[in-house]
Amino acid sequence: MRKIVLATIGLLGDLHPFIAIGLALKARGFAVVLAVPADHVAKVELAGLTGVAIVGGFDTLAETLGLPPDQAARRIMADQTYLMDRILMPWLAGSTTALDEAMDGAVALVASLFVFAAPIVAERRGVPLVNVLLQPMATFSAYSPPSTPDFRMMAHVPTGPIGRAWNRAVYRVMRGVLRHRHARPVNAVRAAHGLPPSTQALLLETPAATALTLCCYSPRIAPPQPDLPATTYVTGFAVFDSDTGAPEMLDPALDAFLADGPAPLVFTLGSFATFAPGDFYTTAAAAARALGLRAVLLTGTDAHAVSTEQVHVCRYAPHSLLFPRACAIIHHGGAGSTGQALRAGKPQLVVPHMGDQHDNGRRIERMGVGRTLSSRRFTTARARAAVAAILTPDMRSEAARIGAEVSRENGADAAAARIATLLIARG
Repeated sequence: MRKIVLATIGLLGDLHPFIAIGLALKARGFAVVLAVPADHVAKVELAGLTGVAIVGGFDTLAETLGLPPDQAARRIMADQTYLMDRILMPWLAGSTTALDEAMDGAVALVASLFVFAAPIVAERRGVPLVNVLLQPMATFSAYSPPSTPDFRMMAHVPTGPIGRAWNRAVYRVMRGVLRHRHARPVNAVRAAHGLPPSTQALLLETPAATALTLCCYSPRIAPPQPDLPATTYVTGFAVFDSDTGAPEMLDPALDAFLADGPAPLVFTLGSFATFAPGDFYTTAAAAARALGLRAVLLTGTDAHAVSTEQVHVCRYAPHSLLFPRACAIIHHGGAGSTGQALRAGKPQLVVPHMGDQHDNGRRIERMGVGRTLSSRRFTTARARAAVAAILTPDMRSEAARIGAEVSRENGADAAAARIATLLIARG
């Protein structure tokens, strides 16, 4: 049985898609190992895959930073440079060694863009690297550049020849800055593993060892662009829907609440922003009351709000079971929540907190199935107006139409099929 290693840092909501792809590969007869942070190993094992730790868990990370978990999460969301300099780069040496050990006997490495150890290990082992992108902005296309605060200088869609030339020039400058800042520690790790220096930039360049790039999101939210490598494929969302890793159902109390009245609003901040939600859930409940609508708050903990007759509070619920029973979904714009809301065919209000969430929100707006509202502007009055704006018949109809199409996609199986085809072609 051929062994494949999948690797993800699990910090930015990217664990579930990798579990989904791993299970699809296992169904095709591969032995699958999922390399993850230490606090995700148990979930991977309960899902039916073999898990190994390549970095510490979030509690260990917060302790290393000298911050309580809520402050650590707030710093990460507020400053992407902090994420690179204080977390991803310090992880590089240790995670490279751990991932290299996990690769014994493996025929391929499938990795997140943020696993900086992956290109080093794939090159050292001489195995194909499959680059998995969960965020449309991560293609860094000149035709459709990221719509985020860090990329505000880009010429955004629609882009003509001059705009695309400008975008390519901006990318070149950014790559130069990243090489200047990070080349020395990257090359030190490469040298420790017997490899020559690299001239590539982290994040903004496809690693040289890459044999295949899989964009695990729907072509409805981001169709392939002309400047992507020929070995790039948009597969659809890769969905795995469990908090523990084991199969889950709706909590009976939540199921009873849903059955006891009109479809509610659903508010969620995914798996990471819940560490530092601020006033999001208090404002959510107030906005729902102001609209005269029922609401479900997925808080990640039981400490942020109290259930009432009109507002049900719970830590987690499987999105694929809850979202189709909502009237609208208000979320942070993470890749997983965005995909599940699209699949459910419901209008969305995206309240971005960091990085790709801003870009995902803009794409949802352009599709005509939702709006965005900055987390800093998420007040009761503004949230009430924004939610009312997405509950129009036209937006409901368009969300349902696109949802019917997206729900037929199976990104995990499509990704597994591409990986299997690659390995067959390589013998």
